[in-house]
Amino acid sequence: METESIVMILVIGAVAGWLTGLLLRGSGYGIIGDTLIGLVGAFLGNWLLHATHFSVNLGSPIANRFVVSVIGAVILMLAVTLVRKRSLR
Repeated sequence: METESIVMILVIGAVAGWLTGLLLRGSGYGIIGDTLIGLVGAFLGNWLLHATHFSVNLGSPIANRFVVSVIGAVILMLAVTLVRKRSLR
């Protein structure tokens, strides 16, 4: 990945994590936790996209990355929530 690509993923991932925290009410981990999950989710979403050879085409590269980052963050936040609930039992 290029440096510009990584920086774009970081910025978009932070915003995606914040948005994911809003979308999944009750699953949020605060602004810092949501941002970290968004960052990791952005990388996860991009990795899943390349691994499955799936493409998102919304006409704008930034919009594509944002959608992929939100999807990755939602998947990661749901997974973290499931693991966290099971470990509390």
